[in-house]
Amino acid sequence: HFCCIFCFLFYLCVCLVSLCVCMLSGKSLDSSSLKAQSSTSSQPDTRKQEIIKITEQLIEAINNGDFEAYAKICDPGLTSFEPEALGNLVEGMDFHRFYFENLLAKNSKPIHTTILNPHVHLIGEDAACIAYIRLTQYVDGQGRPRSSQSEETRVWHRRDSKWQNIHFHCSGAPAAPLQ
Repeated sequence: HFCCIFCFLFYLCVCLVSLCVCMLSGKSLDSSSLKAQSSTSSQPDTRKQEIIKITEQLIEAINNGDFEAYAKICDPGLTSFEPEALGNLVEGMDFHRFYFENLLAKNSKPIHTTILNPHVHLIGEDAACIAYIRLTQYVDGQGRPRSSQSEETRVWHRRDSKWQNIHFHCSGAPAAPLQ
């Protein structure tokens, strides 16, 4: 039931963003403009696939402990809500750098992540939002295979033909397994 509530709340957020965009642009909001913003729209699938691909690249950088690759994909002013921040809004890259330097870079055990049920919402030409379940498989400190799950939403903005992650929200287990 959590996933249903999560998806409903996500769709509600997209509707509110659509309303704000329409109000700021002076356009009226009708059901057709909401449909154009949803993942069931007739927007080009190629842009949605771009968002899924860049999200996979970002998660691969995390799994590999590659802060340099991660920082290239993220906006320097990245904001986030995540379990590691204990309910606080984090801004900037320093918080994330700590985990790369002290946990991820030192991890020699394999980490495999699967993105399940990605839903991409295109917001104009240069913005998008993706919601998905992140299933992470890893080997714990005793050598046992484990899995953890988190629910994530990422907001992407395209600048100079390059997608950058500007905000994310992660619920559930920490993104990086504590081994």
